[in-house]
Amino acid sequence: MKYVVTVDGQTIELSLEGDAARIEGARVDAHVDDLEGTPISLVTIGGVVHRVVVRREQGRGRYSLWLGGRRFDVEALDERTHAIRQLSAASGVAAGPTSVIAPMPGLIVRVGVEPGDAVQAGQPLVVIEAMKMENELRAPAAGTVRTVHVAAGSAVEKGAVLVEFDPQGPPR
Repeated sequence: MKYVVTVDGQTIELSLEGDAARIEGARVDAHVDDLEGTPISLVTIGGVVHRVVVRREQGRGRYSLWLGGRRFDVEALDERTHAIRQLSAASGVAAGPTSVIAPMPGLIVRVGVEPGDAVQAGQPLVVIEAMKMENELRAPAAGTVRTVHVAAGSAVEKGAVLVEFDPQGPPR
């Protein structure tokens, strides 16, 4: 399973493969043992054991880790959740035409907009099914739908443009 992990602002890609991991493509022998009834985990990396205190924080995939007397703020999201979060983030107004793209290959289940529709930031646009899970893709900004490139029942590849729209300017 692939994850996107951010540690104190630095992002890395991590894949778990049994008792091994791939960090930025490099294979590393790794194993985690939780000490039952405590927030302590014993993390073995390349034969070296590290004692890590783990505390789940508010928000999906957020943790505080203490290692060697130092605290690390960590966010660990699976690859799909990370891609969906990036696509659905409503962070300000875009400067030109905006596209909503498929974060993974899948089947379009539902299209909730048509050309000419006004949309609000965060409004659901398209539902895509991948690996038996439905993922709702939302507008990253307010605007007007320019083009809808898909219909319910169509198969799409990762990166396919699904909906294009013109962002709305700031209120006057």
